[in-house]
Amino acid sequence: MLIFFDIDGTLVGEDGRVIPESARNAIQRARAGGHICMINTGRTLKLVGSELLGQTEFDGLILGCGTMVVYRGKTLLHKTFDRQEARDIIDGLHRYEIDACLEGSGNNFCNSDERIFTEGFRSFIRRFSFLEYGSFEEAPGHFDKFYAYVDRVEKMDAFRREFAGKLDFVDRKEGFFEIMPRGFSKASAMNFVADTLGIPMEETVAIGDSSNDIPMIERAHIGIAMGNATEDVKAIADYVSTDLTENGIENALRWVV
Repeated sequence: MLIFFDIDGTLVGEDGRVIPESARNAIQRARAGGHICMINTGRTLKLVGSELLGQTEFDGLILGCGTMVVYRGKTLLHKTFDRQEARDIIDGLHRYEIDACLEGSGNNFCNSDERIFTEGFRSFIRRFSFLEYGSFEEAPGHFDKFYAYVDRVEKMDAFRREFAGKLDFVDRKEGFFEIMPRGFSKASAMNFVADTLGIPMEETVAIGDSSNDIPMIERAHIGIAMGNATEDVKAIADYVSTDLTENGIENALRWVV
């Protein structure tokens, strides 16, 4: 089987850093049994980091909601907004007063504090100040996707209409949106990996917990929701496991393999 794992809420909890021992062991048992285990996350490579990857071994990574695919150390796909696309996006964000973090494989980029439009985003981004973001001026040509926040949905509606032909949007609720190049998602990258490895989709499994996992759970032959998943994810899953802190990955893999 080709098995895809989300990170946040699936492999790691609120601290965003520690994979439970039961999950680490279960993944290695699955790999020892001949199954291919891959991360499939909205995080870009910069946000995954060596600390997380050093906890257990995976066969590959799908990063940035499908914008980058790495398999056994080799980069097979990487979509980055070109400089003009990036400038157009940044201009649109400023014009519609949308706050965002621009996420790339090598760095992430954020407006300076005085140029952030909302207190909600200012509070959110301060939680990650240790990441030492680059500036928006440095971003063109170096980001693959972005995470955006609006205090009024009309702002995002207007931005969305302007960029509908170039971007895909995932509503993460409470004003947050995850935004990728048109046609890229966790599901599109699953198709790419399966085709590249010559594995039929009938032999795929996806495990996740939140709204940006819906495409991959729907696309996989077997879709599994964590016990702590949102209700919309549970509704489409073939199986609902236990919470991640209650051996959720171990129980999911036991059920499927």
